[in-house]
Amino acid sequence: MISPSTELLHRAQRVRRGAVDLAQCSDVQRAAALEAMAVALEHHGDAVVTANTLDREAAAREGLAAPLLARLKLDGAKLADCIQGLRQVAALPDPVGRRQLHRELAAGLELERVTVPIGVLGVVFESRPDAVIQIAALAIRSGNGAILKGGREARNTCQAVVTALQEGLASCSVDPDSLDLLTSREEIMALLQLDGLVDLIVPRGSNAFVRHIQENTHIPVLGHADGVCHLYVDQRVNVDMAVAVALDAKTQYPAACNAIETLLVHRRSAPRFLPPAIQAFTAAGVTLRGDEQAMALGVPEAATPEDWGHEYLDLTLAVRVVEDLEAALEHIRRYGSRHTDVICTEDEAAAARFLDTVDSAGVFHNCSSRFADGFRYGFGAEVGISTQTVPPRGPVGLEGLVTYRYRLRGHGHTVAPFACGDQRFSHRDLLET
Repeated sequence: MISPSTELLHRAQRVRRGAVDLAQCSDVQRAAALEAMAVALEHHGDAVVTANTLDREAAAREGLAAPLLARLKLDGAKLADCIQGLRQVAALPDPVGRRQLHRELAAGLELERVTVPIGVLGVVFESRPDAVIQIAALAIRSGNGAILKGGREARNTCQAVVTALQEGLASCSVDPDSLDLLTSREEIMALLQLDGLVDLIVPRGSNAFVRHIQENTHIPVLGHADGVCHLYVDQRVNVDMAVAVALDAKTQYPAACNAIETLLVHRRSAPRFLPPAIQAFTAAGVTLRGDEQAMALGVPEAATPEDWGHEYLDLTLAVRVVEDLEAALEHIRRYGSRHTDVICTEDEAAAARFLDTVDSAGVFHNCSSRFADGFRYGFGAEVGISTQTVPPRGPVGLEGLVTYRYRLRGHGHTVAPFACGDQRFSHRDLLET
């Protein structure tokens, strides 16, 4: 266990103080802060892209895996998209200060439940430097401070991005100390010991990485490990539609956690679906590994037991022919990661059974798993995707970065008269005006 250094404690305390001040900022001030961050990124765009080029060249020389190299890329076009995303988050409704409950407990005694920021987020992620921009945007907009730690391979890019973001914050009413960037591996373990200064840890990385984080901190952890997503092709299906959806779900961006890793096919639709699907996947450069029935219909390689439940993050897909919908549901229960799973079918009853039964954060009918994304859901961006069963679940945007506080206002009320029965609670919900 690595104890936090004096310097790290001081930095975390600065972020904490910045977060306290940020929580007092108005909606207008926090939205203006995001616009200032966007302007600063535009001004420093060349420096960010240059830093990313250095990181990618170094990573390629060191033999970084292709999926991680793809995630590492932050060129001018992607940076422009990130800046646009900043402005979209700025335009979203304010998640802070919403009254969720307003109730009269007794005459003159009123209870409210109001949304408030969580406090300080500790976000640790691998490869993707664009995540710095997304997370910073969501943190500031929701009134939270953030301590960020990117992968070693993205160090130059992350530093260039955070420098620009802090410069933007320095030009407005939000304290630049609300954001901080850690740069060493040792600081990750020290970050996990910052109970009382950090309120939520969000790890984004491999299964082993996330589990390591969960096992080494007492701070609440939000996140997902593997993204083992399935697409099931049912008995009654539009084959052309199902091929198009499956192809998009695998190849549109195979390094993403919401790309499918396993294709399940009903035995009755397999002879119609698999031949055109195999042709389409092969043309797209996808390596297919199947069970005996799938191989009999043209899948070229044999799947091993390790292929079921494996997250490739690459152009490899496991294919299994199943007896029926119930067999598909059982396979997903056994091997799925509760991320996102899809059914392609024209049978509404089968679709309803799938949507009601699969215990995943996202369960889709006749559409690509790649829609499981904060931006595509209209959240502006996401701090990560949670596969836990308690909220927040799925893509975590602004709504998932606030908690709530109970506020009770009275006029000298005491409990004793209620305890002895002299007074009674009214428990009357008050109409909003």
